[in-house]
Amino acid sequence: MKIGILGTRGIPNYHGGFEQFAEYFSVFLKEKGHDVYVYSSGNHPYQKDEFKGVKLIHCKDPENRVGTVGQFIYDLNCIRNSRKKEFDILLQLGYTSNSVWHRWLPKKPIIITNMDGLEWKRTKYSTKVRRFLKYAESLAVKSSDFLVADSKGIQDYLKETYNVPSKYIAYGSFLFSNPNASILFNYDVSPYGYNMLIARLEPENSIEMILDGVVGSKNNIPFLVVGKHDTNKFGAYLKDKYKDHTNIRFIGGVYNQEHLNNLRYYSKVYFHGHSVGGTNPSLLEAMASDSLVVAHDNQFNKAILNNDTFYFQDAKEVTTILMKITNKEDHRHFLDNNRGKIKNIYSWDIINNAYLKFMEHAYEQNR
Repeated sequence: MKIGILGTRGIPNYHGGFEQFAEYFSVFLKEKGHDVYVYSSGNHPYQKDEFKGVKLIHCKDPENRVGTVGQFIYDLNCIRNSRKKEFDILLQLGYTSNSVWHRWLPKKPIIITNMDGLEWKRTKYSTKVRRFLKYAESLAVKSSDFLVADSKGIQDYLKETYNVPSKYIAYGSFLFSNPNASILFNYDVSPYGYNMLIARLEPENSIEMILDGVVGSKNNIPFLVVGKHDTNKFGAYLKDKYKDHTNIRFIGGVYNQEHLNNLRYYSKVYFHGHSVGGTNPSLLEAMASDSLVVAHDNQFNKAILNNDTFYFQDAKEVTTILMKITNKEDHRHFLDNNRGKIKNIYSWDIINNAYLKFMEHAYEQNR
């Protein structure tokens, strides 16, 4: 099959979850003998025409000059280019800035859209933007031949809201099994002597709730906050609020995967505060890295972690949990069960094969 993938800033991954998936899945498809194209931003650091045999199509992206509206222009440029390519399948990853251009989609290919999380529920957006995102969601549903939901919660939502079926295929991760404690010297922490979180510093990720709980616990071991804190108002607000609590360290974004895996592996407690969206990549990576996860209590996290975690709904519960956990190994059953889920449910091999099987089914059904 000739397959196009759009909706990301391009590969190799320098940005986030969809880019990482596009990288792994496109290379997998190429190795299976398919003709694969990934759309990539003209601003992407990697400007070659191929990546591991996957063809790259670089489109003009003015986001660095004009801001958010540039994402819409970039997606339009990608969609317009796709009209020339005679794809069998066009896989769209997300919809927020491309579904408004649905009338430009080529007629020949089967359109499969991964519906991402419930973007319109994110509190970082204004009421007007959230209203637009809900509209964009409806356009994506109407203009796609097939939908993919990366969590059971999203799948249920699509059925209840739009009365449409979707294929549940989660995100993936690799098991981490090569720890290197020397990496911790870069962060001035010792094995199992610190707690942490990794997240975008946004309200719906419960960071303030978690840090209020940390303060309430009067636990002075280091707490690492990994995520850009100097690029948004909320990050700056958090850093200022906790400036007198020297154990809370805002260390900025970390993009070295080996460092991230080791930080997770050697943490005492790993907090996952995401409250909106589907299968979150950072949660799977924590599970794969032998982290003792403490998670925000919501349907999306419960669908993945089940009973293999401690859940919190407010800062007081965070405090209680921190005071309860004395030794990570006391909860080894949580760690082993979560690693088992990565191996048996969320491995990239399983996820990639599920996507390919779904594409083959869609292709045969529409020939």
